[in-house]
Amino acid sequence: MQVFRAFPHTASDHVALTIGNFDGVHLGHQAMLTRLTEAAEDLALPAAVLTFDPHPREFFAHGAAPPRLSSLRRKLEQFRAHGVARVFIARFNAALASLSADEFIERVLVQKLGVRWVLVGDDFRFGRGRSGDIATLRAAAKEFSVEAMRMVSVAGERVSSTAIRNALAAGELEHAARLLGRPYAIAGRVAHGDKRGERLGFPTANIALRHKPALTGIFAVRVQGLDASLRAGVASLGVRPTVKTDGKPVLEVFVFDFNEAIYGRRVTVEFLHKLRDEERYPDLDTLARQIHADVAHAREYFAAHQ
Repeated sequence: MQVFRAFPHTASDHVALTIGNFDGVHLGHQAMLTRLTEAAEDLALPAAVLTFDPHPREFFAHGAAPPRLSSLRRKLEQFRAHGVARVFIARFNAALASLSADEFIERVLVQKLGVRWVLVGDDFRFGRGRSGDIATLRAAAKEFSVEAMRMVSVAGERVSSTAIRNALAAGELEHAARLLGRPYAIAGRVAHGDKRGERLGFPTANIALRHKPALTGIFAVRVQGLDASLRAGVASLGVRPTVKTDGKPVLEVFVFDFNEAIYGRRVTVEFLHKLRDEERYPDLDTLARQIHADVAHAREYFAAHQ
């Protein structure tokens, strides 16, 4: 899969394209990617995705933007798994935001990307002030065709990134997994921590977080990337109010029956079940007793879901 972090000056050939943020690459997004690759094969064109970084809502809302469901790297992994041939990552900045809908179509889609077929969601909006929609695309489509993707629903609920964020914030991980088509996960490299968990009898893998997480609390998790198997464990995701006051979120994972040096290893943590909310305890002894209880509850969860 080819990844372009800037638009070419002019298109060298033609593509079948879908456009979107694809945050989480949920079941709705997956349906779009499947339709894209089918059409690209029929038309003998490369299957291409145009996505944005940062998310436009991060550009406009700054600190008030909703948390990301997936990193750019995770999105690219999902695109590759669905057979996408090219990904264009557009830096969403003032210049891009200022383009009118017609300018976006002519300058970006036609001149720079050479589109011959475009797939968008039925609620797709684009251009300065979100003035463009599917009708705008179709009215300007002299050199390409436009297809609208119908919404995907699960048990009568529309699949959307917002619905998944709401489920995660409410601790409804099983529901979020149904909308995603897989467990919600965070991937990252294991970093050195303050060794406090080890002193409490529970050595943890500390995963660096680049963005605000979509959920907080204590969870039963599975970890990929430590060895050939999926490892069960318990994770704390939050600000650790008993031991820290800076309010910076941290992901710490205690992996069951595992004791190897894994610093620098890239791992993926799948969140399966929420055990409880994060709490502040009066002292470390009380915290240690609670961790013991969390580990026992997580083991019970895995014993019941084998």
